[in-house]
Amino acid sequence: MTITAEAPEKSMRSSGTLFRLATAGSVDDGKSTLVGRLLHDAQAILTDQLAAVARTSAERGFGESFDEEGQPLDLALLTDGLRSEREQGITIDVAYRYFATDKRSFVLADCPGHVQYTRNTVTGTSTADAVVLLVDVRNGVVEQTRRHLAVATLLRVEHIIVAVNKIDALSYSEDAFRAVETEIRQVSRDLRAQNAGAERAQAEPIVVPVSALRGDNVVKVSENTPWYTGEALLPVLEQLPDADAEHRLEEPMRLPVQTVIRPQGGLAPEVDAEAFTDFRGYAGQVAAGRLSPGDTVRIQPGGHATEVTAVRRTGLQQDLVPGEAASAGESVVVELAGQYDVARGSVLTAEAAPAQELDELTVRLAWLNEKPLVPGDRVLFKHGTATVKALVTEVDSRLDLTTLSADNAEQLQLNDIGTATIKLAAALPVDDYVASKRTGASLLIDPADGNTLAAGLISLPEAAEGQDAGSDEDWLSS
Repeated sequence: MTITAEAPEKSMRSSGTLFRLATAGSVDDGKSTLVGRLLHDAQAILTDQLAAVARTSAERGFGESFDEEGQPLDLALLTDGLRSEREQGITIDVAYRYFATDKRSFVLADCPGHVQYTRNTVTGTSTADAVVLLVDVRNGVVEQTRRHLAVATLLRVEHIIVAVNKIDALSYSEDAFRAVETEIRQVSRDLRAQNAGAERAQAEPIVVPVSALRGDNVVKVSENTPWYTGEALLPVLEQLPDADAEHRLEEPMRLPVQTVIRPQGGLAPEVDAEAFTDFRGYAGQVAAGRLSPGDTVRIQPGGHATEVTAVRRTGLQQDLVPGEAASAGESVVVELAGQYDVARGSVLTAEAAPAQELDELTVRLAWLNEKPLVPGDRVLFKHGTATVKALVTEVDSRLDLTTLSADNAEQLQLNDIGTATIKLAAALPVDDYVASKRTGASLLIDPADGNTLAAGLISLPEAAEGQDAGSDEDWLSS
């Protein structure tokens, strides 16, 4: 296996698909050591960085792991990059690492384990294709394990890998591993049953017995666990499909408008200004689906339908021809037929499957602020490129992480996961998070200081059978 550890951009070009993963786990479960072991055994560490870690490890008398020259290594030092992290022995901020193998390039978000930093875990997990969740085999499933599983399930992370760590501390006991594995699978099933659509979106967790300290089942299958018939952690990560990318292409087209481009004389010297006198383009990233010249799209809010007359890829400055499509994830500039009021915050949607325009929403929230959320709170609601004033009219429920039941609640405290009803100052075109992760996600923002209060996942009401929101029957009965 050839591993590259060049600068991130070079590493990503050298291998195939890009895969985003996040790590999570309680304090002292060995998360930083596992990430360090993964990078070390995958030979994804620069020589001078490894030497610095060896010097610090030797000064501290750390002697459990060794490099090729027999020097002691504290592998956690490879990831605990901040001074305060090293002093406290815990990870505080999300640290992003880049490495590549022959089969895949990785962006790894190393998230904190302390409950105080759950907001950082939500941040790191929100864009991940997979989560590697650490569990200390000696402690089993604890509240923080349930919290991290709940966050991963709520955010619809496609793949959850549970690394049952420190298996060496119990003499590689199969019974101890199986007990944790059984509990993990039961908790996961209960959580997915609580979240509509999660059972369809997520597979069963992959559970791997590992020793981050000694390297068992991290890069290679260990001889110390002959009862384990699965693969080691790294090969698992190399083989998992990037399911999110496939889903985004299958979803109805969505393009939140980032900005309106009108050059009005401000062109590069070599560009003919006369040719762009009447130019009006709408720039943004295709959030879902595909977009081609000649497509009919709706401009939301409002719902006017019009034709896409041109699509330019912003990176290559190329015009797409009819039949050629820009795909989810691409940044483009779109020209439309006719004169319409399109601005930042507007969304271009597929004509056949537009978004619902609502001014009152039910939102599942991961509350990330020390000030509790209560009915009557005034917040800003950010959805795509639009931000509007909003009022919390009701706190509907709070997830009990012990029983996994949604209990009635009057407020949400820091790190709580719950559901609230939110009234918007203006209707927004939204999707259900189960149907579309990009256009079903939102943020609650403090209008006073601009800090993020919560990550929100939109739940749309189910239409009555045989009717839709715009049917004649609805209109006549309203």
